[in-house]
Amino acid sequence: MRTRALSASVAALIAAALLGACGNGDTEDTVKPKGQAGDGINIGPDQHRIRGTEFEAAAAKLPEAVRKRGTLRLGGSAESAPPLAFTATDDKTRIGVEVDIAVLVADTLGLKPDLQQVSWENLFVGLDSGKFDGVFNNVTVTEERKEKYDFATYRLDDLALEAKKGSNWKVKGAADVAGKTIGVDSGTNQEKILVGWSEENKKAGREPVDIKYFKRQPDYYLALQSGRLDAYFGPNPSAAYHVATAGQTEIVGTFSGGGEQVQGKIAAITRKGSGLVDAYAAALDHIIQDGSYAKVLKRWGLSSEAVPKSEINPPGLPKQ
Repeated sequence: MRTRALSASVAALIAAALLGACGNGDTEDTVKPKGQAGDGINIGPDQHRIRGTEFEAAAAKLPEAVRKRGTLRLGGSAESAPPLAFTATDDKTRIGVEVDIAVLVADTLGLKPDLQQVSWENLFVGLDSGKFDGVFNNVTVTEERKEKYDFATYRLDDLALEAKKGSNWKVKGAADVAGKTIGVDSGTNQEKILVGWSEENKKAGREPVDIKYFKRQPDYYLALQSGRLDAYFGPNPSAAYHVATAGQTEIVGTFSGGGEQVQGKIAAITRKGSGLVDAYAAALDHIIQDGSYAKVLKRWGLSSEAVPKSEINPPGLPKQ
């Protein structure tokens, strides 16, 4: 579930140019649909980020070496896209829901966050080598990854079908997409689900799904607005961000990233046996309970992906 990263300023410009309805809100650092009430989403460098204070019961679970060092070295992908992790309008400050949660966890553990951006592949290299203490970067729990890494969950891994606003269409399963033209990126969990739905429809005597493949956001949003697509099937965070900032589309259905087999979950990830996963889970449980976690998700439009508590190494997506 990876998409090419866009800076916040570029993302806003693309939305405005393609959809003709993205206003800048009250300032150039706020994006929201033209005429919409509310604060919009702050994409400027001055984030007024929600911060935490040390919670000793969680900090006590840290390995002594990490506690003495005083910093938490966390990896993030430079390729991530809004609203996960991206560059603010100053073209240097990293912002987004993953950044906010990582900083909040570090605060709760009484450590200074040391956030480092690398390629997606190097996130795991950094964990293996000990360069990173952890990764907060939209990483889904899988059974294969659990063989090498420990996980502490903090968000649901959901997918979303995004359609043109006013479609009056709700999707709950295969029958609802029979005969529809739906865009998707190849090699993704959502493609697998869509192909399965299409096969199910054919077996039931219904029309299959007309699947169209796209790699670039501008291309599939143009196709949606022109009517060449009935919907696009992609990660829920990207869809939610686009709905909130452009105002021309709506989410008509959400589904687990693991399909019907298992509810996909996003987690903090650390090297197996590093001794850090218990501290991460305790810190996450604390920010869930004190309400700061909910405030972070709300500001990025991801309240629907909230979890009631952090789970350590829950069932993950099955091996292929």
